[in-house]
Amino acid sequence: MTESNHNPLSVHINADARQVWVMLREPSLIAQWHGWELDSLEDEINLIYFTDATESEDHLKLVANGGNTFTLEPVGDGTRVTLERGPVDPESEMADWDQDITEGFTSFLQQLRFALERHPNTPRQTTYFSHDAVPEGGALASLGLDNLPAPGEEYEAELSTGETISGKVWFRTDNQLGLTVRSYAEHGDGLLIVADMPRHERLRPDGGTQVLITTYGLGARRLGEIRSAWDSWRTQHFPSSEELTVGRPL
Repeated sequence: MTESNHNPLSVHINADARQVWVMLREPSLIAQWHGWELDSLEDEINLIYFTDATESEDHLKLVANGGNTFTLEPVGDGTRVTLERGPVDPESEMADWDQDITEGFTSFLQQLRFALERHPNTPRQTTYFSHDAVPEGGALASLGLDNLPAPGEEYEAELSTGETISGKVWFRTDNQLGLTVRSYAEHGDGLLIVADMPRHERLRPDGGTQVLITTYGLGARRLGEIRSAWDSWRTQHFPSSEELTVGRPL
């Protein structure tokens, strides 16, 4: 199903509310789905999920960090998780990044869903790329991902990175595409998220591109092959960009 990019954000997870709550309240578990591996990840988690945090007694609502409200609604086959972001002062510096923050939480909720449904007990490996530019035709077209089926459907694609990947379309929004990738995990599959970031007149007039790759259980050689392929795509389309951000060494 195509998801909305707007506030509030919501995602349906095939896990019970208790499992979702634990994933929202245990820092070591949040680190397996929120964002990507960085030295500052622990501080970011503390800021977003534990600053001025208030928990409901029934463990179905969390309010933190300026009013961001996570609501868990048990449904017949899982849990609907809804995030309503707190108000942003239009005169503050944060207002410039409001759209980016919404896009970030869109990815994070899908990563929460993926972690719970596919790899609840497996440490992740992340590879991240971001640049304030968009390749001609957009990131999806440049990768060969511009003609895929609807969410939930099987796909196979020959990437311009040189890889052939397959799996299911995990989610799609106005700006993001998420794909499960069978070759990105030793057991099960990994997750690829590609985003065309929205334009911002002052900060990013041409828009931007983000790629977030989550892999599981891969050895150093296989992980290196994946990162090398993506780095070749990066240097071809974004020669002035910074190197890929990768997780801890194996």
